Amino acid sequence: MKKRILVVILCLACVSAYAQKKRTKRPAKKTTTTRQVVQKPVQVQPDNVTSQQPLDTARKIAAKPFDRPLDGYYKKSNIFNAKVTPYPNLRENDVAFAKRVWREIDVREKMNQYLASPKGRLIDVLLDAIMRGELTAYDPTPGKKDDPGGDGFTTPLTGAQARGRLASDSSVVEKRDKDNNVISSSMVAGDFNPDSVLKFRIKEDWVFDKQRSVFEPRIIGIAPLIKPKGAGTLDIDFQPAFWVYFPEARPVLATKEVVSRASDATGLSFDDVFIKRIFTSYIVKESNDKDERIKDYAQGIDKLYESERIKKSLLDWELNLWQY
Repeated sequence: MKKRILVVILCLACVSAYAQKKRTKRPAKKTTTTRQVVQKPVQVQPDNVTSQQPLDTARKIAAKPFDRPLDGYYKKSNIFNAKVTPYPNLRENDVAFAKRVWREIDVREKMNQYLASPKGRLIDVLLDAIMRGELTAYDPTPGKKDDPGGDGFTTPLTGAQARGRLASDSSVVEKRDKDNNVISSSMVAGDFNPDSVLKFRIKEDWVFDKQRSVFEPRIIGIAPLIKPKGAGTLDIDFQPAFWVYFPEARPVLATKEVVSRASDATGLSFDDVFIKRIFTSYIVKESNDKDERIKDYAQGIDKLYESERIKKSLLDWELNLWQY
């Protein structure tokens, strides 16, 4: 009996000790949690106080230079580094036949509409190069002693003069004194509209090189055509605004990509367009003993027939070489 009572007492003592130990650990756990909260207090800022981190981020963005993202997934660089492929050397003794023709390109025709695209006009390329001094514009006025036709590249023009010839309207600006008397007056060119240039004239030579047995055209000059306004006249022919020497313009045209309706990755430059003859045109004059234009001896639809006749005669001359 005494043994049973002793065992019961020992069991009660163990249970009491375990319960006391558990009670002692609980406050320690609460104290640790309280300490953690005290070490990491939550800072609440007023509404008028800005955090330091957004300020540092804004300063870093302001200090970083602007890097424009690439507009696409590849960068077009081949066309800007393009080099002109020179013509083969031509000796006078190798020229078995030569014929000079003048032809006109109408940008309103479907095949030529890319030459007047707002994304890349031919007139803008030429005029920008002239204004930068990369190209020289020449006076197209005929009747000079050494340049009767006005397309001999004899009289250079400044960039302002070339642009003034393209202006649609001009106005007279008068300078007056304090008494409102006219002291001097000057002509000021109006604004230039690139869409007003509807035609281009090309001067070229068709040459047969017997050394290479090749009959090919070589462009000499190109001129934008404008239609001057005159009082009392309704039908005025297009006149050249200025002439550009084509061999000088080739390095500029080779770095300007043309716009195509079919594909954005044409890889063709304006120089390729003229060298590969990717345009349609009609002949307005051929070299002759009377220096006549087609319109001087043909009218109406006959002018188009005469243009096609001259074009066919050039092609037939080459074909006749290989007939025996």
